[in-house]
Amino acid sequence: MDAELDLQVRGELADAELEALHAVAFGHPPGATPWRERLAEHSLTWVTARVGGRLVGFVNVIGDGGAHAILLDTCVAPDAQGRGVGRALVAAAAEESRRAGCHWLHADYEPRLVDFYEGACGMQHSEAGLLQLV
Repeated sequence: MDAELDLQVRGELADAELEALHAVAFGHPPGATPWRERLAEHSLTWVTARVGGRLVGFVNVIGDGGAHAILLDTCVAPDAQGRGVGRALVAAAAEESRRAGCHWLHADYEPRLVDFYEGACGMQHSEAGLLQLV
């Protein structure tokens, strides 16, 4: 990445550009997710990362209205991975959650992402449960 990383809290984005980033990051075909509507209705905050105007990273934060915030959809474009984009997104999300009065920031992640979340981002390991509904 030659251009400077531009992080924006509650950054503007188009549904199609976030859908494209999410699809490549999570390995699914792009769809027509109404991202802006979802963010407006359900998010405590979100953070966008752009390089040269291109969306290269995103993280969503939902909250319980009290002490807990949860990271969702943390994603970084494959060509921008390993350059601190994800770490910067999570740090900004943590700071915004702290400003909102949250005491805890949670994240669910696969074992292959332990080094990122626990090593690079400083999260503590915890046991959690997951129930697939569909």
